[in-house]
Amino acid sequence: MNVRRSAAALAASAVLCLGAAPAALAAPSPSPAPVIPSGLFGQADPTYDGVWRQSFALLAQHTVGLRPAPQAVAWLSGQQCADGGFASFRADATKACDPATPLDTNATAVAVQALKALGGHDAQVKKGVDWLKSVQNEDGGWAYVPGSPSEASSTSVVISALAVAGEKPADVKSKAGKSAYDGLLAFRLGCDAEPASDRGAFGYQPADGKLPANADATAAATLAGLGQGAVVAPAAADSPATAPACPAGAPDPAAAAQGAAGYLAEALKKDGHLTAATPGADQPTPDTGNTADAVIALAAAGHKQSAAGALEWLKANSAQWAKGNPAALGTLVLTAHATGTDPRTFGGTDLVAALNATGPAPQTPATGAMPAKDKDKDEDGSGNLGWIIGAGAAAGVGIGFLLSGRRKKNQV
Repeated sequence: MNVRRSAAALAASAVLCLGAAPAALAAPSPSPAPVIPSGLFGQADPTYDGVWRQSFALLAQHTVGLRPAPQAVAWLSGQQCADGGFASFRADATKACDPATPLDTNATAVAVQALKALGGHDAQVKKGVDWLKSVQNEDGGWAYVPGSPSEASSTSVVISALAVAGEKPADVKSKAGKSAYDGLLAFRLGCDAEPASDRGAFGYQPADGKLPANADATAAATLAGLGQGAVVAPAAADSPATAPACPAGAPDPAAAAQGAAGYLAEALKKDGHLTAATPGADQPTPDTGNTADAVIALAAAGHKQSAAGALEWLKANSAQWAKGNPAALGTLVLTAHATGTDPRTFGGTDLVAALNATGPAPQTPATGAMPAKDKDKDEDGSGNLGWIIGAGAAAGVGIGFLLSGRRKKNQV
């Protein structure tokens, strides 16, 4: 559930992956200011993350008991194509989609979750689910761009959407007879993985014959294996995460999820947060988005204790990262919800008010009236943070992933 990179960061990542000279980044061509549609959260260019950030904003508002503004819900539902799929963003939703419309599984999966949570959109949810099933790869998994090789992050996000929509992922099978969980478990690093610290993790996609552990994929796979979506209810039971068990044969999805949680818990111990390799940086830098994802995953697995240190780090260090960014703010609201933390006093920040300020003011569930504290707030376009995260082997990702820019690759 990580925040998508901006177009500028995406272009930089693509150039670096393709080995272009640094001069290629020295003088970018000026681009016109983006036109932000009415009803859409945030002031950043929505080309690569419009549906994604809108879905997280609506999920977060719904989760804290607010009823999103009708125009915000209408904007998201209006992005769906007739066949059920969603693109990352369609500037003109009145124009019918055609074969050239760049539909993607991640936008569709998170929109399905949001529309399901809000209620009253059963037909659209079904169409979205049917489209996701129609683009399942033969190995049982999914790619960001349909027709590309499967990878763990997209497979996980789709499985989560299927589960939220009431489907049984184990019964969702490709034409070759492979289930969604078959596709997911193919990316698991088992008990013979080296180094031993990677055991239980999930890799994003093989590169140069290897499948390196990837924190983003592991957090997403934890939710998928548990049949959970982005919204995780705080659990009463709590225990520390443990190293993955090594039963004979392949583990079931829930057991694999617990092993993945064990990997995340160990990864968080080193610095109290996750890190990522960033182009131009001498050392790995804090990865706020994936740290939030890891906290949610550990809470879903019943290991809030193991996430406690990272949760405190997020409270102290996430404000600037999330400022003015509805996807980031929405993710932090869901992090607070999963851990039983008050999102209105999150490290001194009222995440709910900050999120509401980036888009149409929500209604209260009881009266339908606009909350008084949000009536006079303008949309805050400040703090648009497009995260530039180094891509590994470009061939392993594919040009579709570079163009969509959802996932970070070199996590620690």
